[in-house]
Amino acid sequence: MKPGIHPEYREVVFQDMQNDFRFVTRSTVQTKETIEFNGKTYPLFKLDTSSESHPFYTGAQTRIVETGRVEKFRQKFAAKTEQVNAAAAQATAAKSRRK
Repeated sequence: MKPGIHPEYREVVFQDMQNDFRFVTRSTVQTKETIEFNGKTYPLFKLDTSSESHPFYTGAQTRIVETGRVEKFRQKFAAKTEQVNAAAAQATAAKSRRK
């Protein structure tokens, strides 16, 4: 590797601002703030959300009702289905008249 062209890869504290959860991981993120964490000073990066507060990971996310999705699909394509069924019925009637 060429010296002087790569960002510094170091331990950084990431802090979730919603619930004050903090964790340390290695990163190249540039920060201006520092924090004392477990007796050591680290650069600090503030997060809007993390796995500790995101609804998907906490289970607080409301699940979409599958029956509602199916009904919405059926309503959307109901007119097209009726047209296809009507055309099939006409084709069957025309075929039976030819015989």
